[in-house]
Amino acid sequence: MNKGIFTVISNEQLIPGVHRLRLRGDTSGVTAPGQFADVLIPGCFLRRPFSVCGAEDGVLTLCVRNSGRGTALLTASAPGTELDILTGLGNGFDLADAGERPLLLGGGTGFPPLHPLCAALLALGAHPMAVLGCPSAGSAPYLDEFRALGVEPLVYTLDGSLGETGLPTQALHSLDYTSVYACGPLPMLSAIDRESESPHVQLSLEARMGCGFGACMGCTVQTISGPRRVCKDGPVFRKGEIIW
Repeated sequence: MNKGIFTVISNEQLIPGVHRLRLRGDTSGVTAPGQFADVLIPGCFLRRPFSVCGAEDGVLTLCVRNSGRGTALLTASAPGTELDILTGLGNGFDLADAGERPLLLGGGTGFPPLHPLCAALLALGAHPMAVLGCPSAGSAPYLDEFRALGVEPLVYTLDGSLGETGLPTQALHSLDYTSVYACGPLPMLSAIDRESESPHVQLSLEARMGCGFGACMGCTVQTISGPRRVCKDGPVFRKGEIIW
């Protein structure tokens, strides 16, 4: 875990209510895709955790959904704003069991954090497939970013306005894959845990956190091995670990 001051260098709206912030600072603490950062927002007592969507050349990328007072303040940050951020938190994705055709499955704002994972898998010589699930065409983030890597996302929308109609978990039954990496809402992750035919499944959980590094126990979930902390023991868990 590293603690440092990061400076906002850009703030852009990706889709309504979701902003991408790029911040200049020490990114050396980020060592694996799937880790998260904990941001101290001026005017808020507790830090807010966000999955890392990129950390290279001293630039940290976060995608933030405006869902409350803290995130509203953060998405309003102007370039030049300085933020106190903890980086390199949590255990990231393990690429060892990815195989030839890993399936990257994201729900909503759980899709952008899979982008650095996709790049890492490509660098290993794998052929990842990316699947996004969201309500409608207007709520589909990061499609062009995956295309820039040479990966065309398969999109599922609830209203059928873009791609296939339905839920992203349908891809588990229509695609040929060697492993699954997923990030998104808990109902989606639970369904992936039940329905995936691959034994190599890794799920990145979202949870409210008090500290972000394992001290407060506020993000505890139940697993087959007993209580585990999302921030310290996760956020990535494997197939069959979580008691939903």
